[in-house]
Amino acid sequence: MNKRVAICPGSFDCITLGHLDIISRAAAMFDEIIVVAMNNQQKKYTFSEEERVDMIKKSTADIKNVSVDLYDGLLAEYAAKKGACAIIKGLRAMSDFEYEFQMALTNKKLNPRVETVFLTTSAQNMYLSSSMVKQIASMGGDISDFVPPVILSDILKKLSPKHN
Repeated sequence: MNKRVAICPGSFDCITLGHLDIISRAAAMFDEIIVVAMNNQQKKYTFSEEERVDMIKKSTADIKNVSVDLYDGLLAEYAAKKGACAIIKGLRAMSDFEYEFQMALTNKKLNPRVETVFLTTSAQNMYLSSSMVKQIASMGGDISDFVPPVILSDILKKLSPKHN
């Protein structure tokens, strides 16, 4: 029997409890999850590639069927290289769906063997985003309810005025 491999892509600048919830739920559905930090030339990242990958690895260390990678290219090509049958995308609101639906159709055209699976966020994470976490941290606010405890100090060292 073939392993069911799914890709969970994102910028993960920084990983949040919302991301971790989606990754954990996807890990229960597939044999292997590859969490891939993607590079988007249109985005300006707060954390380096190495920092993003390191934070994802720390945050997912206890999920046995999760690995972490970094990729700079087309997601559909990456999925083909890894033999993935699915791309996992988390949705917070209808505004997410419109963009993600367009991406899903594009990825399907580029790689007909891959399906996009949408997982809705848990109610407690509907408002949560990396941007919001970074903004709160940079203003000295408490982000401990929003990010995995294992990476809290990494984020605060970089962003919090209280830690500089």
